[in-house]
Amino acid sequence: MTRNIKTILLSGMVILIMFGIWTVLIQTINVQPIGQNGTNIGFADMNVKFHELTGVNMTLYTITDWLGLVPVAVCMIFAVLGAVQLFTRQSLIKVDTDILLLGVYYVIVIFCYLIFEMIPINYRPVPINGFMEASYPSSTTLLVLSVMPTLCFQSYHRIKRAAIKHIIYLFAILFSLFMVIGRTISGVHWLTDIIGSVLLSAGLYLIYHGSVMAVKR
Repeated sequence: MTRNIKTILLSGMVILIMFGIWTVLIQTINVQPIGQNGTNIGFADMNVKFHELTGVNMTLYTITDWLGLVPVAVCMIFAVLGAVQLFTRQSLIKVDTDILLLGVYYVIVIFCYLIFEMIPINYRPVPINGFMEASYPSSTTLLVLSVMPTLCFQSYHRIKRAAIKHIIYLFAILFSLFMVIGRTISGVHWLTDIIGSVLLSAGLYLIYHGSVMAVKR
């Protein structure tokens, strides 16, 4: 295993540890009953000030919510690619290793989402359709930042034309920026929710990236 691969894997692990520490911190530092129905929120002063600054924009929330289907579509594209390879090659072990690891990676991302839905760390600043919903980490941000980098990574290895690669890279970057910023300023999440999603998605992706490089080396 090369030093570069080790660095990528180590970086992913360190960021995941940072996410774990961050998750603990938001349950212990400046915790106040400022959430819906008096639920406790960590880093209360910072979260309240940022939420007051942005306000609530349900239109932006709705737009980013629907656009959350884009990374889902990306997942489906790679799922179809894997299924086609399995069907034509008649063996799971003959499916491209990076596609198999991608499937495992997506399952892990979904598992993380489900865990935090079942064990809410905190709740959104505002009700959604009259209901309290788990807020940490931001699931849409997690999905976007976990999936869109894989689109770039796979495009780099599977598409030969540089122009098409550049278009995909540009789209992925601009889309990710819009979604993260939009989700942050829409007012449906605490700032700490977005930070948690960024850390978790970055850590998971780096481990996927490093694992693929290690296997294909």
